[in-house]
Amino acid sequence: MKLYFEYILFICLMFSGFVLQAQDYKSSKEGPKFTVRGSVIEQDTRDPISNVNVEVNGGSYTTTDMFGEFRIQARKGDELTIRHKDFETVYYIIKSNERITVEVEPSEQEKFISKRSKKAKEPQFNWFIDSAETYLKKDAKKSIQFIAEALELSNSKKENAEAYEVLGDIYRHWKQPDLAVSNYRNSLTNASTNEVKLKLAQAYKQNKNYQESIQEYHGMNRRELSNYQMVMLYEGLGDVYQIINQYDAAVKAYQEGLKTAQKHLITPKITDLNSKIAQALSSKGELAEAEEYFDKSLKLANTQNKRRALEEKDKVADFKNSNNLYSKEIELRKQALEDISDIENDSILDNESALTSQRQNYKIGKAYAQQNDYGNAITYLEKSIEEADTREDLIVKKDATRRLSEVYETTGDFNKALSAYQDYVDVVDKLYRKKEQEISQATRFSKDLVAKQNRITSLESDRELSESNYLLTIEQSKRQKIIIYSLIGGVFLLLLTAFLMFKYIKQQRLANNLLALKSLRSQMNPHFIFNALNSVNSFIASSDERAANKYLTDFSKLMRAVLENSEEDFIPLEKEIELLQLYTQLEHFRFQDKFDYTINVDEKINIDDFVIPPMLLQPYIENAVWHGLRYKKEKGQLSIDIVQERDHEIRITISDNGIGRKKSKALKTEHQQKQNSKGMGNIKKRVSILNNMYKDKVDVFVDDFQDEEDRGTKVVVTLKKD
Repeated sequence: MKLYFEYILFICLMFSGFVLQAQDYKSSKEGPKFTVRGSVIEQDTRDPISNVNVEVNGGSYTTTDMFGEFRIQARKGDELTIRHKDFETVYYIIKSNERITVEVEPSEQEKFISKRSKKAKEPQFNWFIDSAETYLKKDAKKSIQFIAEALELSNSKKENAEAYEVLGDIYRHWKQPDLAVSNYRNSLTNASTNEVKLKLAQAYKQNKNYQESIQEYHGMNRRELSNYQMVMLYEGLGDVYQIINQYDAAVKAYQEGLKTAQKHLITPKITDLNSKIAQALSSKGELAEAEEYFDKSLKLANTQNKRRALEEKDKVADFKNSNNLYSKEIELRKQALEDISDIENDSILDNESALTSQRQNYKIGKAYAQQNDYGNAITYLEKSIEEADTREDLIVKKDATRRLSEVYETTGDFNKALSAYQDYVDVVDKLYRKKEQEISQATRFSKDLVAKQNRITSLESDRELSESNYLLTIEQSKRQKIIIYSLIGGVFLLLLTAFLMFKYIKQQRLANNLLALKSLRSQMNPHFIFNALNSVNSFIASSDERAANKYLTDFSKLMRAVLENSEEDFIPLEKEIELLQLYTQLEHFRFQDKFDYTINVDEKINIDDFVIPPMLLQPYIENAVWHGLRYKKEKGQLSIDIVQERDHEIRITISDNGIGRKKSKALKTEHQQKQNSKGMGNIKKRVSILNNMYKDKVDVFVDDFQDEEDRGTKVVVTLKKD
């Protein structure tokens, strides 16, 4: 039994050791958050890399912007993870709010993180910004001087924006909210970022520009905010509403922030917002609901670091005091005293903190006095006075001494009451003198800061003047360029106008040519129809009705085909051959005792590849029959040959062995000579217009066919492919 008990005890001790080790590890990982700035660049070219994933294991996430830079909230000891598809994942442990640079080596794809180089070289803009941030909480004047140096080296609006942002941070830390507002606005003028907008809204609140702060919060584009920034927006908005006593609006804003924090597991803000909702509800008088939220915040704070738990205990204790729950208040403050002793082993709490032991002892003594437990009240008040005297905390010593005098007076110990009151008067005198000194120092400090700000403003004015001169030079150059471009534009417009006029004239010529072709075709058709009707008339005159009917039937087919093609500039060669066959057949039907005819088409020709003006060949065949073969004594021969000499052209030869052009002209009457001349003239005009429109597509050559008595006529038409 004893052995079993020892075994159980050993297991409990081991378990408690693990718990304590885990708590120590958790405590080491927790601490105040700060902003870490960084950039991702290529090592060789120094080109920035955008859209790189940057994440902290605590939950914060962001990406690099177009300049390859990022900002992220982190704590000391957090692991920074940098991921991108083009290089291996990089891990880095945060040591402080240092500026971090990720340099990517393209050749071997090896990356490393390093601080800004400390080698001897010409100072750069970022070096001064980093120095200003380093001295931000230590030496305001030196920090501002670094910003002035950085602004002198600034080469872009982006760098100006960063410098003014840090300058605003300096003034906000040193409780100069009016100057902070001015510099945050300067930063936003150069480059607009959500981080600076949130800082500007907070600075407005600190400067008591409450409406401006509310407008700044409401004016932000919430779609562009990160989850953490969204929580900060709602928390800041709630803080402003709380200050101006709009408690319903404050609670609503805090609850919106709480929803976002819970959704994205932003644990520290869940605690803060529960506490602030409780404070707002308490101010409204809704004490039961306020107590529920304080219970939540206190439980959550106990899971975080000791300092945060201590802060929440102090807030809940104040709430208990305001509701006359003095026993619970005392219990919480005694627990707080134990936590304070642990915290003070690692760090020193300044006298302005609400968490000092002298202040907690004073509030415990005050609570005992309110319970009429004067013995304990005197004990804790005296302890508070002793600690306050040791730490030179005159404010707590003043309050505790006065309260001790009142307790002694209540208990009837007037001598001690008088002695305590005299001590109180002495402390008030010391505090008054100290305040005068602090006010004097603060005034001098404020004047120094204003002088520094004026120097920066003057520097910026000089920069703006230089930029104005530069812009004026650029403007003059632009005007010269505008004049040159205007002249070039004028020449271009003249050329364009000339081109459009040329195109218009060309279109007019084309329209005129088309009209002329149509007119010539309209002149050809009546001539052809007149000759055909004369043939019909001759058949009727000879009482050959059957021949006349057959002729009219074939003639109607020919007329239909001619009319169908009368509006076209070109028709397929196959259709033209069909028209020639039909027309030649009609002429042979009438003059079959005068000539025979043949139509030969080379088998190698792909007649689908060629087109020809309609009724171009018919007048030549008509002339061959009517003016050559008809007057021949013996039977003549009409030949139509179509051959292909080259790939892109064919030759059409119309030849007859009639009496020839010279004899035919001698036989004509004066009227017939005019008619023939007009008909041939129309053909020449058609060919000329078509060649002008379609670049020498048709060529016509007319000559004697042979050297005999009946010389005949040969017409050679050369037709080119499209």
